[in-house]
Parts: sequence; structure tokens; C-alpha cells
Amino acid sequence: MNRALRQLIVPGTAVAIIVMLVLLAPVLPLADVRGMDIPHRFAPPSAQHWLGQDEFGRDVLARLIWGGRASLFIAIGSALAAAVIGTTLGLLGGYFRGVVEIVTVRAAEIILCLPPLLLALLVVTILGAGTRPLILALTILYTPNYARVIYAATLQVQGLDFVTAQRAMGTHPIRILWRTILPNVMPPLLVQMSLVIASAMVIESGLSFLGLGVVPPTPSWGLMIRAARSAMELAPLLLVWPSLALAGTILTFNLLCDRLQSVLDPRATTAGGALWLRNPRRRAAPTPRTTTPPDQTQAPLLEIRDLAIAVNAGRQPMDLVHNVSISVQPGETVALVGESGSGKTLTSLALTGLLPDSLSVTGGTATYMPRDGVPIDLCQLDEQGFRTLRGSEISMVFQDAAAALNPVLRIGYQVAEAIRAHRNPSDFELDTAVIELLRHVGIPDPKARARAYPHELSGGQRQRAMIAVAIANSPRLLIADEPTTALDPTIQAQILQLFRTLKDDTPEMGLIFVTHDLALVSEIADRVTVMYAGEVVEDGPVAQVFAQPRHPYTAALIASVPEGGAERLVAIPGTVPAPNAMPPGCRFAPRCAHARPECDAAPPPVIAPAPERRTRCIRWKEVT
Repeated sequence: MNRALRQLIVPGTAVAIIVMLVLLAPVLPLADVRGMDIPHRFAPPSAQHWLGQDEFGRDVLARLIWGGRASLFIAIGSALAAAVIGTTLGLLGGYFRGVVEIVTVRAAEIILCLPPLLLALLVVTILGAGTRPLILALTILYTPNYARVIYAATLQVQGLDFVTAQRAMGTHPIRILWRTILPNVMPPLLVQMSLVIASAMVIESGLSFLGLGVVPPTPSWGLMIRAARSAMELAPLLLVWPSLALAGTILTFNLLCDRLQSVLDPRATTAGGALWLRNPRRRAAPTPRTTTPPDQTQAPLLEIRDLAIAVNAGRQPMDLVHNVSISVQPGETVALVGESGSGKTLTSLALTGLLPDSLSVTGGTATYMPRDGVPIDLCQLDEQGFRTLRGSEISMVFQDAAAALNPVLRIGYQVAEAIRAHRNPSDFELDTAVIELLRHVGIPDPKARARAYPHELSGGQRQRAMIAVAIANSPRLLIADEPTTALDPTIQAQILQLFRTLKDDTPEMGLIFVTHDLALVSEIADRVTVMYAGEVVEDGPVAQVFAQPRHPYTAALIASVPEGGAERLVAIPGTVPAPNAMPPGCRFAPRCAHARPECDAAPPPVIAPAPERRTRCIRWKEVT
């Protein structure tokens, strides 16, 4: 038993005892809670009455246990009802946004404008006092609190890569909400539930104290406190017992929910994780038959021409990527380099149909050659068209593996999920394929690691697991978006070696390697495409570009890194211009030492200074 589970023993046992006492009240050998013994009213504790007798001579212990039955039933019942309704509203509003958010979350927030106790009094006044009206009043009162908490947590989770991956695979939104988002928002839900149970018990006691809650002669802790208040001088212990029961129960439930948060959150424990998650039963089915692909080595695997990506800002769309042209041959590795904001990642996301909703492809073509030999323009595909290609033909390794991997699902399950998106192997075949994939990407003890959660792996192992997900269906084109970022140099070298191994094992696979590290480019790439401010400014074989750059920006990048060979490192002055403030001519001119007035006159054309070389600079001869 791990430490997190051991922490549940004390609060779990205390809550179990409280619940068992109130549930077993009808069969316990307790005195009649309504039986009065007037001659012995206010009698102190005795062997027959352990906690004494109240103002009517009734047994205090019996009324305390029966009173807990009423108080807990109202508090837990209203907390669970509000949790179900509020969580549903928060999930729907946070995931779908727009009109759904207004109808669910914003409408529920109107209740928050009303004072809590007055709202409860209003409902009880309309429906009358009693247990059921009180549960209804507390449910209405606490539903907006759940909705707001879950709404905020859903907003944080729904934009992460592992949720985007679920959408990309065509998973139904309800399944995404239930299997992916809900487990990740469960910890704050438990915290909110503990607060609601405590608050509901206090409000129930307050309303019962005012005579608007539980109706006598049914006992409750609020009624007991109300009765004991008028007899404080004669029997002060009558006020102590229900007060201790109320405060102790609230603290115990708070402690239990706090410990449950740690146990049920797989990011904080290594045993069990999200206990409500179970692998769905899989049906065995034969693996689809594949045909031998035709020889496409002479045709480009991917040919991008004049690609444009714009953001829908106001009436006029604003270009973020402009006239981008890239070619990838089968088996070739092309590196996309440039500063942050140059458009590298947007170009990659456009090729997989994963652009944010506010962005869209506004021009150009991206012709991809699939296994069947029929060219496809990726710029013309809808979501269903991309869904058939993702994973099987084109796959992507995201920059942050910690965000790309679902923290509440085991590594093996996530790799298997990628396989099931395009194939239907039997359970045995699937388990074998998962272990082989993890072994192939260099994860030690793959059988044990398949049952691990992402937080149990190191940064390098998480990145390897992310690569295993990406290559699960042997894609022809692999896009790696800065896969070595935030890794130490030793692990970077291992990840680069892994990509080399993958290329050796699948010589027909094309690789687009997005990075800002020129040292990595020289180690892994065949060709390099340099991007600046949303444009391709230079392209060519790595050795030629590094030896003789033909654009000032490329030369400045090389001179700014130790691996560039310069005697003295030189920083590039200025910053990348904002998309709404692009220079009229060459976009690099404000930062360029070679700039002349003619550079500001008009955008420079694409020039071919040598075979297989391109540059967007009219003064390319003076660069080196």
C-alpha cells in the first residue's frame, strides 16, 4: 500500500463509522427518540443514558445519531445532486463555448447574485419546511458553484494537445468529455464537493435552528442546537454534543475529500490513478489487408506551393504565413528553422488540419502523395478527410510531450488508442504491438512502462512515448515540432539518434523537423528551409546553406550560435515584426545590415542563385 492510500485510513475509517452509525440507527439498541421522561429532564450522563437527557427527558445519544441521519442525508444528497447538474453544465459550457456557455454556465450564475441564505429561505417558504424542499433549495443554491469550478477547469484542459488529438481522431464529444476531460477536472470537483457538504450541513442546521428546516419531532443537529440554546444555564452539555457532532463531521469529510484528491489524481500517485477509468472491452477483428505501395520515389512526397494562413481578425483577414513553398522527397529530412513567430509550427499544423478555429488556410496548395499513388491537396481537405490521413499517412510529434499525453491514461493505453484509430487488432495483437512500439523507440522494460502514467516517466521517456504514438501506424510523413525542446543535451542526442534509427528502418518516410537549433539541423537534416515573419527566405541543402548562406537572416542565425563557426557571436538586432505591422518591402530589412532603399520598395522575388537553392534577397551576392 502506497503513502497516498495509507493517508485515507484515518479519515476513511472515521467517515465509515459516522455513515454506518446513521445507516444502522433503526437496528441499533437505541432508546426511542420520541419517548419522553419528564421527571428526569436535563438529567446528566448515566449508564442508561450515556450523553444524558434533554429538556423532555429524551435520550440525547439516540437523538444525536438519528439527527445525523437527517443532516447527512440532506447535505450529501444536495451536494451530489448539485455536483451532477453543475458538472454537466460546466463541462458543456467550457467545451462548446458560445451559445452553449450562455445557456449553461452564464444562466446558472444568475443564482449567485442572490444571497445564499435568503435564496434557501425563499424556496423553503414557497415549498414549505421539510427534508425534500431543503434538498431542492440547497441543490439550486450550490449548482452554480460546481458549474463555475468545472467550467474553469475545462477551459484549461480542453485546449491541451491530448484533447486536440482526441478530436483529430474523430472521437465523439460526449466521449471526450467523459473519458478525457472529466477525469482531469475531478480533483477540483472533489474539493468543491467537500466545501459544499460542509456548507450544506451548516445551512441545514441554521434553517432547522430557525424552524424552517427539518420538521419536529424528526431530530436533527440544528433542532438540537436550537433546543439546547434555551437551556444553556441548566444543561450546557446539551449544546456541546450536537455542536461537536456537526463540527467533527464537517472536518472529517473535508479531510477525506482532500486525501481523495491525491489518490484519484494519477499525477500525484503511482498506484491506481483515476479509479473510475477502465479499459473498454475490445472486439477482436482481423487486421485490414494492405497492398504493396507503388514506387513513388521519383515524385515528391509533399509539395507545398504558395501556402497562406490567415487569422480572422475583424473584417479583413490578417496573414500570418505568406507564400510558403516547401518540397519533401520520400526518405528526405527537411528542417524548418527560424525564430519564434516565424510560422514554422503554423505551417506544420496546417498540414495535419490542426489549426486553431480562428485560423484558416487562405491560399496555396499542399500536394501529398499517399500510399495509393493518388495525389491529395491537403489545403482542400475537410475534417473527415484529414482524419483518414492522420496517424496512418501523416503524423506529428508535438513539442511538449507532457501536454500531448493524457495524464490520466496509461502510456500503453494511449499508444493502443492510436493503433485502434486505424486498425482493429485482437487484444493479444494490440498488446504485442504496443510493447514492440515502446521497445522500438528505446523505452526500457516496455511491458512495465506500458502500465505507467506519463508523470512516472522522465522527460526523455515521455518524448519517446509520444514518438511511439506518432509512428504507431507507420506514417509516410512524420512532422516533429521541436521534439528536443526542454531536454538536456544528453537526452537530445538520444532523441536525435532515435529519429535516425526510425529513418533507417523506414527509408521511404519523409521527415519535417521543426527547430530553432541550427546544431540539430546539421546533424539530422538533408535540406533546410529558413522561415522569417511567415515567409520562406532561404532553402537548400544543409551543407551548402551553412557553408554559403544567401540571405542575411540565415547568415545572422549562423553567426549567433556557437556552432556556426564565427569567431565572435553576434546577436540579431530588433525583433520579428508583428503580423499587422509588416514592412512594405523585405520583411527583414529593418534588422538587416545589407538593407538599401530598394529593399523597402517592394517585396523581393524568389531567386535561385544555384541549383537546389532559393533565396528571397535581391542582394544575395553580398551576403557572404
